[in-house]
Amino acid sequence: MNSLIKLELTRAFRNRKFLFFSVIYPSVLFLLIAGQADTTTMVDGTGLSLPAFMMVSMASFGALTAVLMGNSERIAKERENGWVRQLRLTTLPGRGYVLAKTASAAVVSLPSIVIVFVVAAAFKDVRLDAWQWLALTGSIWAGSLVFAALGVAIGYLASGDAVRPITMITYFGLSILGGLWIPMTGFPQWLQNIAEWLPTHAYAALGQAIELGGAPDAKDVALLVAYFLIFAGGAAWLYRKDTLKA
Repeated sequence: MNSLIKLELTRAFRNRKFLFFSVIYPSVLFLLIAGQADTTTMVDGTGLSLPAFMMVSMASFGALTAVLMGNSERIAKERENGWVRQLRLTTLPGRGYVLAKTASAAVVSLPSIVIVFVVAAAFKDVRLDAWQWLALTGSIWAGSLVFAALGVAIGYLASGDAVRPITMITYFGLSILGGLWIPMTGFPQWLQNIAEWLPTHAYAALGQAIELGGAPDAKDVALLVAYFLIFAGGAAWLYRKDTLKA
């Protein structure tokens, strides 16, 4: 499995387009959205300045991009070209393949998180205690596993031709409705009520709670755990189904 992880990482870091959108683009988007705002520009109902709020949102968005976009399209294409079938002929167990995909995506997601933090601190004067920086990095990185599992499930659900539109709809839908691009306070109330139950909202809320100096809300943690179990269970079921077809 270690060899497969190394192979996946090599492929990911050679893909310049993927690296741009997962590592560089979130920082660029952060600067565009934060604009001329400073630490005195507050987001209504959050207790956070706009730069601090968007820093967590864009770090979460970058990690989401790395684990969701990377996993889904690559798995669907590997199923189509026979690479997954070839791996089944080796001693690598099915869970090893899924774990290798998840682990490699998680490694790629870490730089996107760190770069957003560096840009926010350097250009928007976001200041936090050392424990908050560490807790933010750990919570956003760990939370990305939820979307890594979703990426695996989509990769086994969709064909090579259909995987991109399905992934893009899921990706943009979760990002926008979950409040990663714009604060949810600007949504109509009925839409806010729906968005509060989305995994992306709970994901960003982890970091926002840490920025305020507290612990993540138990509801948000429970919601992410529930989504992870659903996505991972769906991925496992789809993997077994795909194995039977092969």
